[in-house]
Amino acid sequence: MPHRDDTPAPPPKLLDRLRDTLRRKHLSLATEQAYVGWCRRFLLFHDKKQPQDMGEVEIRDFLTDLAVTRRVAASTQNQALNALVFLYRHVLERDLGSFGQVERAKRPERLPTVLSTDDVKRVLSGLTGANRLLADLMYGAGLRVMEALRLRVKDVDFGQRHLLIRDGKGGKDRATVLPTRAADALRPHLERVRLLWERDREAELPGVEVPFALAEKYPKAGEEWGWQWVFPSEQLSDDPRSGVRRRHHLYETGIQRAVKAAAKLAKVDKPVTPHTFRHSFATHLLESGADIRTVQTLLGHAEVSTTMIYTHVLNRGPAGVVSPLDRL
Repeated sequence: MPHRDDTPAPPPKLLDRLRDTLRRKHLSLATEQAYVGWCRRFLLFHDKKQPQDMGEVEIRDFLTDLAVTRRVAASTQNQALNALVFLYRHVLERDLGSFGQVERAKRPERLPTVLSTDDVKRVLSGLTGANRLLADLMYGAGLRVMEALRLRVKDVDFGQRHLLIRDGKGGKDRATVLPTRAADALRPHLERVRLLWERDREAELPGVEVPFALAEKYPKAGEEWGWQWVFPSEQLSDDPRSGVRRRHHLYETGIQRAVKAAAKLAKVDKPVTPHTFRHSFATHLLESGADIRTVQTLLGHAEVSTTMIYTHVLNRGPAGVVSPLDRL
């Protein structure tokens, strides 16, 4: 009779517990990778001391070192703090105290890069295929790059002329405008995507990734047409979490490279990224007389003060004034 090993399995390691908790709370893969990375760096900074034996003092020392020695950006320091708070609160089940004495990295007040309408036309003209359609949506609807890439067929409403952005920044949903010009290009694009979807179904490939709760309740939801990506990749890839080989949406590096190349071809001197289209969308709407609250809603900003930054880059100069020189 084979010997049965009754030795209990070793408890999961701390970072594995952190990953499990992040996934259970349905945080994005990017957030998971960032949080695990910061917690690993925190442990190494304190010579792998047990986190249960550390607290506010050790976290303050780590964050201060990031600001003073590493000279990281304020947003980077805040991300590290959020990761450690998550670790202690949700994995170790311990609330931390105040961090008022942390040496804070200075957050520079920078204005966003905005293109003129002529620059936008020239950059867009240098893009083709899916990259052109992605850029049209980012500029025409004010989308973030990942919001555009994660669009699903069911979130495009041709009748109401709007796009539904699901689980955007901060986990919020919102509706924004679907430009007529983009809608005209989306129809034939989706016909080609449907052919790809039909081939996947014939090949009995796993469906696309869907939100965790839905996947549990409706395991076949990812095979339905409405849940397909508007911008699917031509190649299959392994899901980094489940290991399932399936069709993902396009990766952001592709559109980033294409926009950079198009801006160079158009001889635009400003640094141009896909996010520049979102900044330009907001600024050009305000220039055309749109109400700032409307622009705030379309962008999905929680506070109107965030949207107010675009009033400083209108084509009338800072604060929207006309220079006295131009009145002579």
